[in-house]
Amino acid sequence: MSTTEKLLTCIEHFKSIPEHSIVELDNFRERGGLVVGVYCIYAPSELIRATGAVPVGLCGKRHDPIQAAENDLPSSLCPLIKSSYGYAITDKCPFFSLSDVLAAESTCDGKKKMYELMGRLKPLHVMQLPHTQKGEAVHRYWVDSLHDLEAFLVTHGAQPIKSKELQRQIKLHNQMRTKLASVMHLAADERSPLRGSDLLAVQESKGFVVDIEGYLDQLDNLEQELRAYLAQPNLKPQSGPRLMLTGVPVGKGSEKVIRIAEELGARVVCMENCTGVKGLELLADEEATPYEALAERYLRIPCSCMSPNSGRKKSLGELGKEFGVHGVIDLTWLGCHTYNTEAYSVQKWVEEALGVPSLHLETDYSDSDVEQLRTRIEAYLELIDL
Repeated sequence: MSTTEKLLTCIEHFKSIPEHSIVELDNFRERGGLVVGVYCIYAPSELIRATGAVPVGLCGKRHDPIQAAENDLPSSLCPLIKSSYGYAITDKCPFFSLSDVLAAESTCDGKKKMYELMGRLKPLHVMQLPHTQKGEAVHRYWVDSLHDLEAFLVTHGAQPIKSKELQRQIKLHNQMRTKLASVMHLAADERSPLRGSDLLAVQESKGFVVDIEGYLDQLDNLEQELRAYLAQPNLKPQSGPRLMLTGVPVGKGSEKVIRIAEELGARVVCMENCTGVKGLELLADEEATPYEALAERYLRIPCSCMSPNSGRKKSLGELGKEFGVHGVIDLTWLGCHTYNTEAYSVQKWVEEALGVPSLHLETDYSDSDVEQLRTRIEAYLELIDL
């Protein structure tokens, strides 16, 4: 098998992780394990695993279940909320079916009210996020919120947390995020054959891991295959503008903007969003008290639900330079008011601070506007001077 074939085979393995995890999760439950369904990167996976439970990412990235959701929810809500709820009530998400309890978060008003309805289906705990990231009172509040989540999990069969186990999980998750960040940088090399859809599959895979130590071994293997590929002589650089995607979460089923941009000859080399590299370089302090370290780490996530959200511009600036991007696409789902409102200041900042053109797109999960998006993205790419 050639070096290229080995790399692409490795990528196919990561694409299959969600499917393979269904059997692993089922076996884990049969052994008495607790599966915790999560929707957001604010869910502290270190804490969940420290109770002996396993977190799993839940479905919410496809258009199919939205019609069913709109029987209960307003059609004006964002597609992510409607898709998540639609999957739950139609029982078409295997990971929702396998979840014993749900750990949710209040990243927007629409989600908060949707969770009130979803709570009728399974035991559900909502972590009520503060509206700002600064101040000792905010930090203390989030430490207390972590303890509240632990108490909820223990009530439903998880084990009380031991400090050493929580510290161990913090180290494992730091290793995972560091390794994923390294893989993303290698994959974005100008000679790499990988595309945005490949990066998306690898980034999403971390939400379907039962055995985190085994997953670290798989990441090591992928990193080795990438390094082996890039070590080959006379590799030609990939052509086309290098783009960064920012804004709302994107996943398998809602990646039409990535697909269109790459069909038009661009390369999406970095995704600065919740399903991308946004949180990978935010590591918890391994020397601090575990709960304090987790509270500090998660409160640094640059989400549009926070005000002010200065961390987003910092993240865009650092990643834009690290990945050598030629342009930034800021994606907003229809009905997502926080990201939509930030779009104006983000566009001005990107164009002034990074010196590259920015394009704001507002869309939903359907394919009804694909050709309109294609026209706008094609015109935007013509503005990029390579």
